[in-house]
Amino acid sequence: MEKHNCFISFKKEDKYYKDQILRLLKEEQIKGKALDKTIESDDIDYVMQVIRSEYMSNTSVTLFLIGAHSSENEGLDNEGYNKQSFIIRELQATLYDGKGNNRSGLLGIVLPKMYGVIYQGERYCSICQGNHNIVEINDNTVIREFSQNYYLHSTNKCKSYSEEDRFCVLVKYDDFIKKPNEYINAAFRKTQEDISNYVHWRDINHRGRLR
Repeated sequence: MEKHNCFISFKKEDKYYKDQILRLLKEEQIKGKALDKTIESDDIDYVMQVIRSEYMSNTSVTLFLIGAHSSENEGLDNEGYNKQSFIIRELQATLYDGKGNNRSGLLGIVLPKMYGVIYQGERYCSICQGNHNIVEINDNTVIREFSQNYYLHSTNKCKSYSEEDRFCVLVKYDDFIKKPNEYINAAFRKTQEDISNYVHWRDINHRGRLR
């Protein structure tokens, strides 16, 4: 099975799981280092290129650890700006597809404490008269760059999302550690599929601040 080099995006509270994955995949498959400073520039292409070259070099899939402190709303301050700026930038750089950098795959790994929060079971749909699995991927559970590219481009009348309608891939931690490269490869394959053309991330104001 083909193996892709990975970058891990995580909150410090989830370092235990980051270390477990590092042991599982070995250091030769985990590359880069967590973003630790603000890149001072109004040129977003430059910012993305610096992050990709200095922090995420030689990686083609990002593993986003989804824990209790990984959400969009976790970092909002009183002025409406987001203090999750480092992890937001890491996901933006993952999705960036520009000069000198190809877009990476994005794999969300749901950590055990979040299983009951994210996975809500089945619900009947009166439009298609079928059952849908309810997966709570939103500002209360993940960073917006992930949620907006997980629920990305539905073509169904009931606005449900099939696997082909998602760019981001999602997996429970316990399933991931059994077959890590199977899920990593699935995330990488998304970069080569048509759904990759719909990938996007949030607007940034003239001072480069994240809303």
